[in-house]
Amino acid sequence: MTLFDTPPQDPFGLFDSWMADAAQSEVNDPNAMALATADASGLPNVRMVLLKGVDARGFVFYTNLESQKGGELHTHPQAALCFHWKSLQRQVRVRGPVSAVDDAEADAYFASRSRESRLGAWASQQSRALGDRAELDAAYETVAARYGADDAIPRPPHWSGRRVTPLSIEFWQDGNHRLHDRLVYARPAPDADWQTQRLYP
Repeated sequence: MTLFDTPPQDPFGLFDSWMADAAQSEVNDPNAMALATADASGLPNVRMVLLKGVDARGFVFYTNLESQKGGELHTHPQAALCFHWKSLQRQVRVRGPVSAVDDAEADAYFASRSRESRLGAWASQQSRALGDRAELDAAYETVAARYGADDAIPRPPHWSGRRVTPLSIEFWQDGNHRLHDRLVYARPAPDADWQTQRLYP
């Protein structure tokens, strides 16, 4: 018998448990996740980002809204996430619509970042063409000079958070002989009840 034979009703509780295990087991960034979006032609893009919040409303990450992923999410506000914890031989996949976090939530997270990271959010024109590294360093120094060491650094208007509200969450656990365990929580809408189903590996 496995955990998936009697799955809990709440997938977020199970995710929190797995994330806590990963925090103890993974050497670096247990909150790292692959974020997949699609461009105007439908061609996918995927990159690693960091999970910065999760609750019953969904999974939150932050980005420059003028970046490639920011533009793609504006045009097609839906995404997929994938967590892979090699040390635990586990994976979690998430799919669903994307919405903006509110300003207060974004401001609070931005204020928690290091001064250097806050300055970097102002200095980087993320995803745009860069002539050379010196250009980026100069932009950073300009921003650093604008805000003194003791000055508060406001959140840039083009920098905020996005929340993926899942319509499906799949939990995957490695098994012997490649007979893995897969459990999917799915719902037709964000306010609907979850249904579970086991899948063949």
